[in-house]
Formats: sequence, C-alpha cells, structure tokens
Amino acid sequence: MSVDWLIDHLAILMFFALIFCLFIGFPVGFTVGGVAVLFGFLGAYFDVFSMARWGVIMPRIYGGVVTSQVLMAIPMFIFMGVILERSRVAEDLLKTLQVLLRRVPGGLAMSVAAMGTIMAATTGIVGASVIMLTLMALPTMLERNYSKELATGTIAASGTLGILIPPSIMLVILGDLVQVPVGTLFAAAVFPGLLLSMLYLTYIGVFARLVPTAAPPLPDAFAPESQRALLFMVLKSLVPPVVLIGVVLGSIFGGLATPTEASGVGCAGALLLAAAYRRLDSKMLGDVIYQAGLTNALVFFIIVGATLFAYVFRALGGDYIVEEILVASGIDTAWEVLIFVMILVFIMGFFFDFIEICLIVIPIFYPILITLDFTEHVGPAFWAMPWATILIAVNLQTSFLTPPFGFSLFYMKGVVPPEVRMQHIYRGIIPFVMLQLTAVGLVMAFPQIALWLPQATGFLD
Repeated sequence: MSVDWLIDHLAILMFFALIFCLFIGFPVGFTVGGVAVLFGFLGAYFDVFSMARWGVIMPRIYGGVVTSQVLMAIPMFIFMGVILERSRVAEDLLKTLQVLLRRVPGGLAMSVAAMGTIMAATTGIVGASVIMLTLMALPTMLERNYSKELATGTIAASGTLGILIPPSIMLVILGDLVQVPVGTLFAAAVFPGLLLSMLYLTYIGVFARLVPTAAPPLPDAFAPESQRALLFMVLKSLVPPVVLIGVVLGSIFGGLATPTEASGVGCAGALLLAAAYRRLDSKMLGDVIYQAGLTNALVFFIIVGATLFAYVFRALGGDYIVEEILVASGIDTAWEVLIFVMILVFIMGFFFDFIEICLIVIPIFYPILITLDFTEHVGPAFWAMPWATILIAVNLQTSFLTPPFGFSLFYMKGVVPPEVRMQHIYRGIIPFVMLQLTAVGLVMAFPQIALWLPQATGFLD
C-alpha cells in the first residue's frame, strides 16, 4: 500500500475503523469521537487536514448541538416517557386493552400491538417499552398457552414502534441531520407508523384464525362484572393517555406549538397524569430524573461525537470518495442510489443500533440524497427529502429485531422466563421483520402514505 493511496483513502479507512471498533464492543460515544480525533491527526500528519480546523470544532458543536432548538425536545420527550413508565399508566392501559379485545381471535396479542402503538406516541424509548411489555404481557400470554414465537415476536415488534411513531427521538435526530423541520417528519411518520401497526394486527388476526391453538381467547371472567365497571376502566385507563397524545401531537400538527414546545406540554401532562393516579411522590420523581438524565447523557454524547466524525470525514474528502464509489459501481440513477442506501441501512441493522446507523450513514449520504430527482414520483423537489427520510426511518425499525445484535431481542431475553429460549425469539420476529420490509416497499411505491398528512397540515407548503 503506497503512501499516496493511503492519503487519498483516509476517509474510507476512517469509516472502516469506526465499524471495526464498534464491532469489538467499544462504547459508541467514545468510538465515534475518538476515531474522528485519531484520523484528524493522521490527516494533519499527511498534510491533508489543517490543525487550524480543530478551532472550528467547538463552535460547530455549540452551534449545531448545544443551542439547537430541535434537539432540545429530546430531553423532555425522554422525561415524559420515563414518567409514564414509572407511574404504571402503561400497566393499566394494557389491562384495559386485553379486556376490550378478549373475544377477538388473537386478542391478547392484538392488545399488546395496540398497547405498543399507543405507548409509542408517549414514550419513544424502545428499551423501556420492550421490557415493560415483556414483564406485563408475556406471563399472561404464556399462561393462556400462547405460542412462544407469536408472543415474543409481537412484544418485540410492538415495543419498537416508538422509534417511528411521533414524538420519536429518532425523528428529532434525523430532522437535525437532514435539515428537515421535525414537525414535517412527525406528520410524515404518522401514517407509516399506523400502517406498521395495522400490518401487525392483520398478521396476528390471520395467524390466530389459521392456528387457533397458538392464540387462545381470554375467558369472559377476565372482564369486569358489569358494563358500568368496564366503562369506568376505559375512562380511567384508556382516555387519559390518548388525550395526552392528542394534545402533544395536535398542538404540533395544528400549528399551535413547535415540537420543542409540545414536548414541554407532554412533560407537564405526564406529571399531571401521575399525580391524578396518586403515584407521584418525591422518590418516584427522583428516580425519573436520574433515569432520564442517564438516557439524555448517552444520546447527546453520541451526537457530539457524531458531529465531530462527520466534520473530519468531510474534511478528508469523504463525500467525493463516496460519489466515486457509486459511479464506479454503476449506481448513478436516483432510484439506484436510494435502493443502495436502503439496502445498506438494512444490512447495518443486523449489527448496529439505530443511532449509530443514523449518525454514520446520513452524514455520508445526505449530500448525495439531496441532489436526487424524484419529482415524477414524489412531486415538488422539496418533498423528496422528507419522503426519503421516512423511508430510512421505517427501515431502521428492522435494526431492533434482526439478529445477531437486535437490541430488542436482548432487552427481551434479559427478562423472559427460562422456558422461553433465544430460538423462540428469533423465530418469532421473522414475520414481523418481513412486515416491516413490506411497509418500506409500500411507502416507497406510494409516497402519499408519508406525504399526505404533511400536505394537509401545511408543513409542505
């Protein structure tokens, strides 16, 4: 390997060094920033990266991360999710859904999918959602002789819906990376998220009818004794979280509040719910602040490192190298580039978390994606980026379920009873990964699934 070749390909070596370090288990935040610093000094040694550039880093991080009005929404949405988890609002909601769907084939699994959909619009924290659903729903499903594969697959897939359905932390991060307003992405993600949920419910219903022994119905004795008691249960457990979701998302889509302002409203609403259920005390509040602080520190440490990585990568000519690779491989049309990116995201999902994929892939391919022409398929040129971003977001759902490093699978395995083995979980998630890929194909073929609501609410005017 000649020195000239090494100098010309420092950016590519930087990318593979990052992949290698993540593979061997180094912490993401330290790895992303550390690799950037290492290759920055290598570039300075070979005289292709000026040391004066380091002086731009801190203002860039301060202006792009610390003072970002968009990223400010992340801590509050995380805080809102942790409150709803610790106040056991979700536990009461799941019990109500189980009662309402008890006579439907596969009703118990459907209640988990519905629960995942509703909680996705309030928490957005996948690890917490998967663990919470597993602890609350899996014992009941196993007790009712549900198929272990159907039970674990439903819980794992439903718990990841918070990554897509707004207010999604991932969409906040993506919006900042691709320079698309978060409100636009929130509106664009609603119907794709509901589409995924409907695909899950349809699959569960069909499977339960074809294989009744895999999803036995709940007995009538599971319900309250009177219609009045059932109505009270619904009003107490189902209505308040739905109202909170409506207030948070309705204020955004109605133009009454920005996503950052709506996140503050969501925090206040979650605190009021916890207080109304008489579960808000100093101990719980202290625990919520501590857990939310840890999660926020992790997210922002990675974002700061990724900002540094993207800066050094571009300074070393990474954008031009990626373009040369695409041209050399014969990938030159807009559709070929988009499909290449989608396949790359899907494959990386087998090994990396969604934050890592976002912060590795998007900064590299964003300069190329914004030049692609999809006007005949999508409409005006400025509609293409929100659509492509939602495609990536739906695709990233698979990163939580695909082995060997699907994080939802590990979250679940840590809390399932001994009789549920990893083989059951792996077999259970296969149909749901196929459903997620189906959703990607539908949104790709019919852009209005993602773009109708942003148009209707004026975000794409």
